[in-house]
Amino acid sequence: MKKRRNVLLIVVDQWRADFMTELGANFLRTPNLDRLCQQGVTFSNHVTTTVPCGPARASLLTGLYLMNHRAVQNTVPLDARHTNLAKQLRRIGYDPALIGYTTSTPDPRSTGPRDPRFTYLGDLMDGFRSVGAFEPTMDGYFGWLAQKGYTLPERREDIWLPEGEDAAPGATSRPSRIPAEFSDTAYFTERALTYLKGVGRKPWFLHLGYYRPHPPFIAPAPYHVMYNPADMPPPVRAADWAHEAAQHPLLDFYLRGISQGSFFHGAGGAVTELDEASIRQMRATYAGMMTEIDDNLGKVFDHLDATGQWDDTMIIFTSDHGEQLGDHWLLGKIGYFDESFRVPLVIKDAGLSPRAGVVETAFTESVDVMPSILAALGGDIPRACDGVSLLPLLDAPAPTDWRDLLHYEYDFRDIFYSQPETALGLSMDECSLCVVQDADYKYVHFAALPPLFFDLRADPQQFRNLAEDPAYASRVKDYAQRALSWRLRHAERTLTGFRAAPGGLQERGVSK
Repeated sequence: MKKRRNVLLIVVDQWRADFMTELGANFLRTPNLDRLCQQGVTFSNHVTTTVPCGPARASLLTGLYLMNHRAVQNTVPLDARHTNLAKQLRRIGYDPALIGYTTSTPDPRSTGPRDPRFTYLGDLMDGFRSVGAFEPTMDGYFGWLAQKGYTLPERREDIWLPEGEDAAPGATSRPSRIPAEFSDTAYFTERALTYLKGVGRKPWFLHLGYYRPHPPFIAPAPYHVMYNPADMPPPVRAADWAHEAAQHPLLDFYLRGISQGSFFHGAGGAVTELDEASIRQMRATYAGMMTEIDDNLGKVFDHLDATGQWDDTMIIFTSDHGEQLGDHWLLGKIGYFDESFRVPLVIKDAGLSPRAGVVETAFTESVDVMPSILAALGGDIPRACDGVSLLPLLDAPAPTDWRDLLHYEYDFRDIFYSQPETALGLSMDECSLCVVQDADYKYVHFAALPPLFFDLRADPQQFRNLAEDPAYASRVKDYAQRALSWRLRHAERTLTGFRAAPGGLQERGVSK
């Protein structure tokens, strides 16, 4: 086995897959990410197995599907019995450092109801050592600004208002009031370089998180004008939002309820009021924040080059989830559309890769990241892990028995900032959906709402639900059965590899 000394896991927030030059976004300037793609493997059919932030990061870092880890929404606790990447790394001698956040709510059985972590969306997942805190409520970042001598406004989030007292909040070509040298992206990068310069010569693991291109959708200068809105791809949506809302009750709820204020600090009005010009401007800002991240990654990569660590470091670039970005009249990461679930994944192994520069089309999922890292470092992959190591795909094309469907889930129970459960008249445990899809078809199963079925060859943007079309009845049945089989195969299995025998306990299914 090749020696793999270091691992840099880069996790950006809300970066959808089609905003990558390697996957066709020729309008983007991201030379450092492009370099990573040229020296590694880019996975073009990669999905997060759930959204939003907390559930997605739980799946990424535990290797478990939502149906097994059950941190089903932001604010819902992660069961302490589950292992995770950090805990497994500690077993093989790594001290897993983390910059950023994991949005993990603690297990209430391991603490008390007055624990301050229960007043936030989440805190740090057990096992990691924070070397650049963001949670809770971005205190680490705002404290860094104050220490740098930056005078914070009375409402510190106002740094993300557009520059100028006469500026109107919303999609804008104006820069944010915070300069690039003091942006949260700059903060995370400084924390990363501080850690890397202090870690010494011992092997290291670093989770480097970035908050962007998560909203508020506003970029500091000069990134605010780096892209022309006219060069941005237009939104994919029907002529009016009411036509889209008729597709499904859950979509109708979100189209009626999402506010611009969740995406532009200080803004008001419904997301469905955004015209195409505003969406193109928003997308230009979104792209600008991506280039800001890329420029900062260049500083980290330059350090690895200068210290001779580039070739000794496995680098993984991914995102927790995607972003609707105006498609289907939606903003955010919700529901069942591809824009919310398709995310980047690039892996550069330590040393030279025989498939450097390849775009791999095999179906891959966020639960595959944890076992890939453990396999690279010689650790054991837990029996309960739902993902599989992607290391073989770094050396050769996917085998013929590779996964033939993408799988992902979403839970839409009530939380304090959104109440679809109440609006739709469902019980808490009925508010779930799962998706199976391949290149041809996509099936969406709801626990207590009508299903959806799309013919992706004829309708790649998923406007026409064919679930009740008699011509597709056999297809719907087939994909529903495949969804059920997937869930049966991946039911919780932590102890199912053990069995008693006349000679004593036997353990099966242990893998590297």
